[in-house]
Amino acid sequence: EQAVLSEISFTAEPGQTLAIVGSTGSGKTTLVSLIPRLFDVTTGAVKVGGVDVREADLEALWAELGVVPQRPFLFSGTVASNLRYGREEATDDELWEALEIAQGRDFVEAMDGQLDARISQGGTNVSGGQRQRLAIARALVKRPRILVFDDSFSALDLSTDARLRAALWQRRPEVTKIVVAQRVSSITEADTIVVLEDGRAVGTGTHEELLASNDTYREIVASQLGAEAAS
Repeated sequence: EQAVLSEISFTAEPGQTLAIVGSTGSGKTTLVSLIPRLFDVTTGAVKVGGVDVREADLEALWAELGVVPQRPFLFSGTVASNLRYGREEATDDELWEALEIAQGRDFVEAMDGQLDARISQGGTNVSGGQRQRLAIARALVKRPRILVFDDSFSALDLSTDARLRAALWQRRPEVTKIVVAQRVSSITEADTIVVLEDGRAVGTGTHEELLASNDTYREIVASQLGAEAAS
């Protein structure tokens, strides 16, 4: 009955990084959920490769996307079976490469069985940070054209977050990256940042441009700097 999102327009070009920030409840997850058609728009359009997602073949659309949700889920099986979920023919070398980018190689090598190590349903036998890194590696193994990270770096410490992003940007430069982030430090180098407030885009630009011109973005940055100082 009432629009959740309105007055939002942006384009993410191939290879670019587009970040979405805003307070809790501003509509970030709802916005990125429109891309794989978890929801459909009621007005306007969401296009991938110039094609309205409502007119695209779902299997073809999903083949283009690698989505890492805020609360990633692992399945009962092995590390390898979880990583191959999106592309069964992936080789062991490809799994290890994805784990390297996702900063997960070290802890998988330390597990009993390594790639054949057992994973409990839901990933309950690994930590939250390990679960997120495995989910990111799983999306990388799929080799999509578009990666969507819905606050997928929140369980990682700052140094792991920085190493993962540097490896991802360096080794997957051709992939379009759409990043929902709570931590501004995760998206300062994004090509475009969209600032949401109450379901509306109240600012679009680079980190430097928004710091100079957008009150909402400045408040988000200031609140995080204050929290870091307090801790």
